[in-house]
Amino acid sequence: MPSHAASGVAILTGMDAVNDWLLTWGDHLWTWIVLPVVVVLGLYFTVRSGVVQFRLIPEMFRTLTDKTPQTADGKPQSVSAFQAFTISAASRVGVGNIAGVGTAIAVGGPGAVFWMWVMAFVGGASSFIESSLAQLFKTRDRGSFRGGPAYYMQRGLGARWLGILFAVILIVCFPFAFSSLQANTISATISSSVGGDLPWLPWVIGAGIALLTGLVVFGGVRRIASVTQVLVPIMALAYLVLGMIVVALHLDRIGPVFAEIFTSAWGFNEVVGAAFGYIVLTGVKRGMFSNEAGLGSAPNAGASAAVTHPVKQGLVQTLGVYFDTFLVCSVTAFIILVSVPDLAGASRGIDLTQGALVDTLGEWSNIALSIIIFMLAFSSILGNYYYGESNIEFISTNRTVLTGYRVLVVAAVLGGSVVGADLVWNFADGVMGLMALTNLIAIALLSGIAFRLLKDYTEQRRAGLDPVFTRERLPGVRGIECWEDELTVTGPIDLPVRARQAAKHRDHLHNRR
Repeated sequence: MPSHAASGVAILTGMDAVNDWLLTWGDHLWTWIVLPVVVVLGLYFTVRSGVVQFRLIPEMFRTLTDKTPQTADGKPQSVSAFQAFTISAASRVGVGNIAGVGTAIAVGGPGAVFWMWVMAFVGGASSFIESSLAQLFKTRDRGSFRGGPAYYMQRGLGARWLGILFAVILIVCFPFAFSSLQANTISATISSSVGGDLPWLPWVIGAGIALLTGLVVFGGVRRIASVTQVLVPIMALAYLVLGMIVVALHLDRIGPVFAEIFTSAWGFNEVVGAAFGYIVLTGVKRGMFSNEAGLGSAPNAGASAAVTHPVKQGLVQTLGVYFDTFLVCSVTAFIILVSVPDLAGASRGIDLTQGALVDTLGEWSNIALSIIIFMLAFSSILGNYYYGESNIEFISTNRTVLTGYRVLVVAAVLGGSVVGADLVWNFADGVMGLMALTNLIAIALLSGIAFRLLKDYTEQRRAGLDPVFTRERLPGVRGIECWEDELTVTGPIDLPVRARQAAKHRDHLHNRR
């Protein structure tokens, strides 16, 4: 018996050592390599694109509601621009928007919120580049489209090995590790709301989440899109309403909170004694984890949309970055900061947000937050699954492999509901850093093509056209599959309209000469 006890202690000690190593390694990777590269490239893309993430904000909303191009028989070619937006938002907007922001504020003070906003703005340019490239180099997939970093690494850079490496990293990180953690959060939140120590409850919750996940993911991308386009707006609206109620009850705190955010961002008013550099790193890191700009995850959803020009989805996915940070994360920040004036000794993560809500609105808000967290986390599981599916099909188109992947995702959701999360979080954070580096190198090398796409788009808009792209508009670029001619982009039903637009464009160019 003592030998068994000693073995158990040795295993726990070994796991703690691995966890500590992963935490240290991940922090060094993000602090000294990933974050500087993210910031430098984000600024470069911002300057080279003419601040596209600000300049074309009206276009982002216009393209979000574009009609889906049709095939010859009048059916949608794939999911719409809005559906692709909700798939990516489903992955972006997860428990990190509640727990992650709470941790950032507890650790870095209110100033961390300012740097999250800055990261969202700078990262918007990176998001535009990666999603435009994903659209350009997408491929057909059983009545829809798929694509992402792995695809533009192979088609744009001619480096399939790099694409496979990226695909493997993403599959490990998102559909398995991160989906397990989303399920763990759902289980912990519901168990906390129910109360009592019921060892069987996590298993019941996990089985329910796994069943729901299986029903959706075995239905394919269209079913995922149909679910997320309902869940994402509902969860965002519900959480926004809660936040507005809390803020309305503390109107006198709005001015001081804004002042705290901006003054603390520069180290003048550190609530927890954090140095300036630590405040910046905390805000930037949490912001990037939340909105995923430049990580290479959202382009997998962006490539699935049927649009008439690759830039349209680049703009839509940039709007997704803003939706995630400026709306959802900001709501969390204000819930906390107007309700908890003194952050000294405050809890971290989701406990801080829950405590702020309950202190202001009462116990009923804890139940409401549990429901919102379920929708946030479940939609993230679906978004994460789709990212993995797109990359599984990049490696192998064997249907048996895809079925096995779906089964493993459902199993990971069940397992994540009943096991501890620290080790998986730290492992996933480190792997996510490697994923970001791989993608950032690729989009830096291919960014010239994205800038040419942007120029083509803006020229057509200046001519009064609804931009349409065909592969002849990028001579010398190889690997483009889905943009061979106008017929494949818009469908025959639109050809008379496009003929009139083309004539208008020719007249515009003639007048300029």
